[in-house]
Amino acid sequence: MEKVYHVPVMLQECIEALAIKPNGVYVDVTFGGGGHSREIIKHLGEDGRLYAFDQDPDALGNAIGDERFQLIHQNFRFLKNSLRLYGVRQVDGILADLGVSSHQFDEADRGFSIRFDASLDMRMDQSGDLDAAYVLNSYSEEALHRIFGMYGEVHNARSLAKTIVTKRLTKPINTVADLKEAVANLVPRGKENKYYAQLFQALRIEVNKELDSLQEMLLQAKEVLKPGGRLVVMSYHSLEDRLVKNFLAKGKFKGDVEKDFYGNQMKPFELISKKAIVASEEEITRNSRARSAKLRVAAKREEDEQ
Repeated sequence: MEKVYHVPVMLQECIEALAIKPNGVYVDVTFGGGGHSREIIKHLGEDGRLYAFDQDPDALGNAIGDERFQLIHQNFRFLKNSLRLYGVRQVDGILADLGVSSHQFDEADRGFSIRFDASLDMRMDQSGDLDAAYVLNSYSEEALHRIFGMYGEVHNARSLAKTIVTKRLTKPINTVADLKEAVANLVPRGKENKYYAQLFQALRIEVNKELDSLQEMLLQAKEVLKPGGRLVVMSYHSLEDRLVKNFLAKGKFKGDVEKDFYGNQMKPFELISKKAIVASEEEITRNSRARSAKLRVAAKREEDEQ
């Protein structure tokens, strides 16, 4: 039986949120197994177009054989310039399903999962130089403390950083087993899985510069969307969701909404859903990844509405 690359979360909710026009131009910035893209194409007419992004070479094998489809092997932080290479300056909708695909977790040698002993890699783009082993063995104690605290929200981040810096003096931390051995005394009893998940999340975000890339993509999405165009973003942890929520509400990641000369608020987006959309209990039963998913939807305002 063929292994499923990735089961898309809230598939129908994402498609409805995009409000697809048959002749529209759409972008799936997180192609992965192609689940969302295949569904988008079903709603396009012969003049519709779909561009998809994925930096992971493994995803290229899932490309869709359809003349209306183009897969771009790039990080979505290069959204605007990559689309311009194909003559596309404005689009009708952008979909982002953030996080790691099931396939990446299931491939032992990628080092994303605590279930397997493997090299501490965690690169989504395997041509990149920075991997998790380098972070653990080379970063200063202060830098590790910041990463574990900010990106993993690990409660004993300072002790964790100090322990890793001490342990690596006698033995490099190159594998999942090395890391577990190094930090074993710090892991709370009965909460091992949650602790390791937070630690691995912190490393993965740092290795792939995920939050930086997300902010760059969102800023470019604001530029390339047509007025009325939809921005549909699904996130799986609070750090991403906070950035997305602020951006859709205010057009920026922190601070107050900007105002024009007359004191009117300048909001680039109109929220389609005031609150995050979450998966049904039925879907969560079928696919546990859906439990933490939050879907946010907004439309780009007309220029004179901002």
